[in-house]
Amino acid sequence: MVKIRLARRGRKKLAMFDVVVADARAPRDGRFIEKIGTYNPLTNPATIDLKDDRAFHWVMNGAQPSDTVKAMLSYRGILMKKHLQIGVIKGALTQDQADAKLADWLKGKDAKIEAKRNKLSEAKQADLKARKAAETKVKEARAEAIRKKAEVAAAAPSAPAEAAAEGEAPAAEQA
Repeated sequence: MVKIRLARRGRKKLAMFDVVVADARAPRDGRFIEKIGTYNPLTNPATIDLKDDRAFHWVMNGAQPSDTVKAMLSYRGILMKKHLQIGVIKGALTQDQADAKLADWLKGKDAKIEAKRNKLSEAKQADLKARKAAETKVKEARAEAIRKKAEVAAAAPSAPAEAAAEGEAPAAEQA
């Protein structure tokens, strides 16, 4: 039996995966028939680079995807394409209708993905702006504290001098 699954690569805690077509009996990172893409779960949203035509070819020829790969194929529209192609084979719809439905579905999916990217970008910008405002507030508080300390230090040396001058004046009057 042929499976479409992930093969791990990358160093510790920085995993990347190859999407491979392999014999089910082969080890996870062992022999494979064909590499059809890569998957990087560390980015947000996760980066999925697939050769869609080769993935579709293998799915149509009976390769069984693992759970994670099945989710990725669904995300990319390959399972939708398979579903529509089976409908074409059975005569439920024409190839043009299937292509139009797939194009509409992909257009909606791309819009959702772009909306998520924009939302993440805006959230990142808002976070940076809030952090900068908090940093500015702390900086101003420090500057105010330094200014007050300088005022106290400037006032402190003149006070003993005034007291000393006042102390000498009465002594002079007594003499």
